[in-house]
Amino acid sequence: MKTDLRGKTAVVTGAAGTMGRAVVSFLREDGLRVVGIDLRRTETSEVCDITSPEQVREFVKAVGHVDVLVNNAGILSNNKAEATTPEEWRKVLAANLDGAFYLSREVIPGMKARRWGRIVNTCSLAAKTGGLTAGTAYAASKGALTSLTFSLARELAPHGVTVNGISPAYVKTPMVTEGLTEVQRQALLAQIPVGRFCEPEEFAHVVRFLVSPLAGFITGEIVDLNGGLVMD
Repeated sequence: MKTDLRGKTAVVTGAAGTMGRAVVSFLREDGLRVVGIDLRRTETSEVCDITSPEQVREFVKAVGHVDVLVNNAGILSNNKAEATTPEEWRKVLAANLDGAFYLSREVIPGMKARRWGRIVNTCSLAAKTGGLTAGTAYAASKGALTSLTFSLARELAPHGVTVNGISPAYVKTPMVTEGLTEVQRQALLAQIPVGRFCEPEEFAHVVRFLVSPLAGFITGEIVDLNGGLVMD
């Protein structure tokens, strides 16, 4: 079996963030041409609003063939149901779910034609727990992204395309270091059996594994990455 990924192209969303940068770095190490997407231009990302189907269509057309898609972009909302406005609900669902669907829809035809592709979605433990610290819109969006993962995996398996998700909890990003209070962080650490938060490189390593040709018999899986916080 060929295991070399050189010559293949990956698109990574949320590439300007902590987790996205780690993924871009690892995939480039593996020889892929990596095109990052974010709302701001950086050394790892181009600008594209993934909530706009028109912008997504034009972006994918400009990139050309896409062999690997990592739907990593997302925004956090901590508001529970009564405090969630219709505008916040729509904004969170658009960023965390709609963008992944629009991008997947655009790259699927090429992947099917080449009989090879990888789609990896950044889901969340919040989909299982209802959100320990995250809000209603965030938990619902990640639950829907999990279901989208299953649906695409079932649809694309006969075409040589795998679709999987990673369900991290409390990766060491600004969502944890700035979005939570010190009291919240210490309370969480007390519940995580490994006693620490996840490093961005640990998340990127799981992406690297799922993208590998040797992971071709894994599809429709949601890989838990939570330090034992939830075991099932």
